[in-house]
Amino acid sequence: MTEAPLSFPLAAPPTIYHPSPQLIELQDKCPVAPVVMSDGSPAWLVSRYADVKRILTDNRFSRAAAGGADGPPQELGALETESLIGMDPPEHTRLRRLVARTFTARRVEELRPWVAGLVDQLIDRMTTLPRPVDLVEHFSTPLPVEVISELLGIPEADRHKCKTWSDTMMGDWRQDPEGTRDALDSFARLIDARRADPGDDLISALIQASDAEDKLTEHELVSLCVGVLIGGHETTTNQINMALLTLFRHPDQLARLLADLDNGLAPAVEELTRFIQLGETGVMLPRVTTEPVELGGVDLPAGSVVLPAFVAANRDPAAYPDPDRLDLTRSPNPHLGFGAGVHHCLGAQLARMELQEALRGLFTRLPGLRITVTDSELRFKQGLAVRCVESLPVTWSV
Repeated sequence: MTEAPLSFPLAAPPTIYHPSPQLIELQDKCPVAPVVMSDGSPAWLVSRYADVKRILTDNRFSRAAAGGADGPPQELGALETESLIGMDPPEHTRLRRLVARTFTARRVEELRPWVAGLVDQLIDRMTTLPRPVDLVEHFSTPLPVEVISELLGIPEADRHKCKTWSDTMMGDWRQDPEGTRDALDSFARLIDARRADPGDDLISALIQASDAEDKLTEHELVSLCVGVLIGGHETTTNQINMALLTLFRHPDQLARLLADLDNGLAPAVEELTRFIQLGETGVMLPRVTTEPVELGGVDLPAGSVVLPAFVAANRDPAAYPDPDRLDLTRSPNPHLGFGAGVHHCLGAQLARMELQEALRGLFTRLPGLRITVTDSELRFKQGLAVRCVESLPVTWSV
């Protein structure tokens, strides 16, 4: 046990590819560690795989309580508490069931040819532009935005606004309350327009559940659609960027992947999901204990704020041999990159497929693909819950 609580967030990681050294040290010496958050409130930082997975699967660790009056004054990445990501069962179960049919493995595989075609269209446009081309602007942002917008039923004329809405709602709501209200109001108006002109899409189906079946309040409807929009593209955009950065940093693994893309892409995406560090703090979504719980040898009283450190859990040597080594053939690979339990990422299958098709398209259509800046020249957007590179200039051989 540490002698005194550490300040959280911890010291910044040395690179964008590794967790904070403090976090890894805590994993070894104090896996359930008392910390003080930036607002002065106490919490417990949890860094071992088994303990983090238990937090995600044990209903005594509540997401809903983390957004309530007794929760932490400020979450790590402001997400609306009424969205799926901020709920517990049975409310979470009721709403998730309404959305889940859109993200089944069968539905995702049916979408694969369309997504592959969209990848080709974006790359076609890239090849007409002067090089280097910003991958963020011309590929890794528009691809997931187009996919999730198509599933939701967002009109093409409004899709360019989705990224702005998402960035606003993923930022600090206290710093920009007016911007957040404007983004939510814009989405509410979009839902009203879809109500007047329904289609074969998720928003129309949820409107039906709201209006005809009385399964959703209007507030729940807006919150649910916003949550799907953000969850459906934000991390995928950044995973495409970070996947390329990671692969080019490990040329031996990249060469192995390129030698057998068809068979190698699926396990490669799993390993990249485990390995990639999407957030600097390593923590995004706190929980609060609803009753006294023993965790990792520490007795936590009811009402304790618990911070599950996903990035450390995914580098735990107790769960993964040689955890700091990128191994695109790693098997088994029970990573927590998509969470676990009732909050396991609803769009995990969709994200996997998009990452596979994005990498397939980039490496087959753009031979000799490479990034034209060094890591030290990368710039990341500030105030977001996930690490989001501002631009990623790339070029290729022909």
